[in-house]
Amino acid sequence: MNNSDPRILTSKEKFEISDLEGGFDHVQPVNSSIIGEVSETNVAGTERGLKARHAQMIAIGGTIGTGLFVGTGQALSLGGPLFLLLAYCLISMLVYGIVTATTEISSYLPVRGANMAYYGTRFFSKSLGFAMGWMYWYIFAITVPAEVTATSLVINYWHPPVSVAVWITVTIIIIIGLNCFPVQVYGEAEFWFASIKVFGIIGLLLMSLVLVCGGGPSGKALGFTYWNNPGPMHEYPVDGVGDGIGRLRAFVATMTFSIFAFAFAPELLVVTGGEMKNPRRNLPIAGRTYFYRLIFFYVFGVFAIGLIVSSNSPDLLNGKSGAGSSPWAVAIRDAGIKGLDSVVNAIIVTSAWSAGNSYLYLASRCLYSMALVGNAPKLFATCNRWGVPYYALTASALISLLAYLNVASTGATVFNWFVNLINTGAFQSWICISIIYLRFRKATFAQRVTDLPFRSKFQPYLSYVNIVVLTILMLLSGFKVFLPGLWNVSSFLTAYIGIPIFCALYFGHKVIVGRRDAFCVGFREMDLDSGLAELKAAEEPVVPGEKWYRTWKTAVT
Repeated sequence: MNNSDPRILTSKEKFEISDLEGGFDHVQPVNSSIIGEVSETNVAGTERGLKARHAQMIAIGGTIGTGLFVGTGQALSLGGPLFLLLAYCLISMLVYGIVTATTEISSYLPVRGANMAYYGTRFFSKSLGFAMGWMYWYIFAITVPAEVTATSLVINYWHPPVSVAVWITVTIIIIIGLNCFPVQVYGEAEFWFASIKVFGIIGLLLMSLVLVCGGGPSGKALGFTYWNNPGPMHEYPVDGVGDGIGRLRAFVATMTFSIFAFAFAPELLVVTGGEMKNPRRNLPIAGRTYFYRLIFFYVFGVFAIGLIVSSNSPDLLNGKSGAGSSPWAVAIRDAGIKGLDSVVNAIIVTSAWSAGNSYLYLASRCLYSMALVGNAPKLFATCNRWGVPYYALTASALISLLAYLNVASTGATVFNWFVNLINTGAFQSWICISIIYLRFRKATFAQRVTDLPFRSKFQPYLSYVNIVVLTILMLLSGFKVFLPGLWNVSSFLTAYIGIPIFCALYFGHKVIVGRRDAFCVGFREMDLDSGLAELKAAEEPVVPGEKWYRTWKTAVT
């Protein structure tokens, strides 16, 4: 039980814990010392080598990959510019709710090796933590070959005279190699990768402004030309009934597909917190700036795309390789700007390498974390002298071999398989995060915890909304296969197989291992203390930085 001094509760807080005396007290507590394994997690072999600038840049651009650079083209063709913009606005609101939830939890207890599966084990039940952990591992692991697939598609834009297997091999070696070094190297590589992506997107936004205002080679001001013709909204299927049902289908299809561009970015911030210096101070900073990243890069980005690219462009639909399917490259080609499409290509390749690097890091740390709490073989908790869990890294890297499916099937088909699997995992993850957060929040009120480094004024409302909306979207994610003439077995399986897998993991653990465990740990019995004192003691004092203009003055005098 937390021994913090009691505080006066607001009416909102009283309302949130009012049900403690009612519907939840019948739940028997789980031994949280067994759930958390906090002491072992804190003394394990990973190191806190990520600096504040690493954390900030990873938060800004760590998981920006082909979903934003290439996937937006397919989303634009599905729904048109208005539906694409609305979808990204709504998803940004949902993701911001997830970010505020994960930041509040992880900044309070940023233990080494922690991820949301660890917090699910500690703050809900061992069965939920087990199911989330293995779900995270296989989703993070298959996201790596998804990014490798995208890289091979992009490189083929230059029509190199070598097999696609060569580029797949080179990309996999680069991604695995970066993860074999200490976390400082990973952080530094991601810092520069993310910097290239961030400045690349800024440059593309400026280019879009120039084209919209008539500064392109043709001198034609695009304005809202493509919003008028072919129009702001599409129907799905294209030859729909025309009475609004087709437009509703198009909007839902755009929403469910666009999740891929956002998937698992909040979870990356949680994992890096375990290897970050001064995480209780730096995680809230990264969490607060996340909203601006969503607006600037994602919302402004798709708004610009809708202005400079026609939503019925055949290059967005015909499955051409690489940047030919990127809306940015289509706009550059249509505007007659020579050579810039290759620059966009290079940015997309870099972003795919960066995202693949991040997701392999996530997969290996997830398997490492599960090994620490007994949900995976202890072998995967072994680290080398650099703090790298090399057995967990090796097992995760083996899944990258799925990228060689491109040799037998078309890259676009394989990429869509991966997108379906990843989107279902993202829905499941965010629903579970919202549930875990609500219980954690009520436990902090029940135990009078006052030293939270971060708390959002938009919570818990966003979490309640997320549970409802994300559940609906998850169930609708594969609705297209149920339309007449569109049945596809592989699309159906990849869209929905993640749901029974998660249920099998949860109920299998519940029946085999957790038969005697309560459904969830009680609010007043939840362990909010173990490891906290050590984390506070390890915090380094804030060193005031020198002002930039003083540094410049010193350099020039």
